[in-house]
Amino acid sequence: MKRAYNFNAGPSALPFEVLEKAQKEFTNFQESGMSIMEFSHRSKEYDAVHEKAITDLRELLHIPNDYHVLFLQGGASLQFSMVPLNFLSPSRTADYVLTGVWSEKAQDEAEKIGKTTTIASSQHQNYTFIPNMTDIKPSHDSAYVHLTSNNTIYGTEWKHYPTLDVPLIADMSSDILSKEIDINQFSMIYAGAQKNLGPAGVTVVIIKDELLKNSTENIPTMLNYKIHAKKNSLYNTPPTFSIYMLSLMLEWVKNQGGIPAIEARNNEKAALIYNCMDESNGFYTGHAQKDSRSNMNIVFKLPTEELTNKFIAKSKELGFIGLSGHRSVGGCRASTYNAVPYESCEALVTFMKAFMSEN
Repeated sequence: MKRAYNFNAGPSALPFEVLEKAQKEFTNFQESGMSIMEFSHRSKEYDAVHEKAITDLRELLHIPNDYHVLFLQGGASLQFSMVPLNFLSPSRTADYVLTGVWSEKAQDEAEKIGKTTTIASSQHQNYTFIPNMTDIKPSHDSAYVHLTSNNTIYGTEWKHYPTLDVPLIADMSSDILSKEIDINQFSMIYAGAQKNLGPAGVTVVIIKDELLKNSTENIPTMLNYKIHAKKNSLYNTPPTFSIYMLSLMLEWVKNQGGIPAIEARNNEKAALIYNCMDESNGFYTGHAQKDSRSNMNIVFKLPTEELTNKFIAKSKELGFIGLSGHRSVGGCRASTYNAVPYESCEALVTFMKAFMSEN
């Protein structure tokens, strides 16, 4: 079967090996005569999947014992509300670093709950760069600092993270597992699964005990991190199939050589496309400043809108999927998440060079 060159921003490409294994087990999980979707979330069969996913994530990200790993629902967008509901008291301020639409949305939701402030932003330059870490100074009454590690729409990504005296919370939906990070720099990380972790439907939350102990008590049960931590993400029926797929994805990352090997390959894939852009004499121009370029989302423009439309139309004819840029930026976007093969990036560069030559 011929596979598409899938550069969708999310839901995104999944490894073919993972899809094949899921297909093989879909109707008969471990010779049980049942699909994993049919098991009770209280069964020993599902419990083994659940615990393996937690164990593998801890191993891959080197998550210390004083952090909880939660599997929640509602996507990263629900976390925009859960974070301030749990951690923003009336006497404190929530600090936000704005680097794109999703960080804006996170702050907008927090403003409905309490006081917020923007402590750094690249909005004035249409989010073409990541703010300098020396500019990130928490408020005197800061409850936490929130940032978005990778910006899918604008193609920017944090290369380093600030070391702060207040809790640092990061939305890592689009670059988690793509590179090595120091978990100890963060009090909380959350990520929707549909980029590097699996299909849509589950959100991973990694949260430090110290932060959890200081969370608000009088909030709805389903929005309370303490409840989910106490119940091991089994307070209600979890998205069992999405967690099963997450477990397969984590197993795949381990089989690739872990995050160091994944990071090296991601660097190679991104460099291939960025080099093509940089050597095009301005035919392809990136949105992000070079020191802020994302390895996950490569955003670029062509000289005219007419050429852009022609490029996208031709790419679809050749089997490329998802190269249209987001409406707020325009142009083109190639999302090169973990599961996008190097060969797909090679094929894209070959097409880009041929298109430039012809036009």
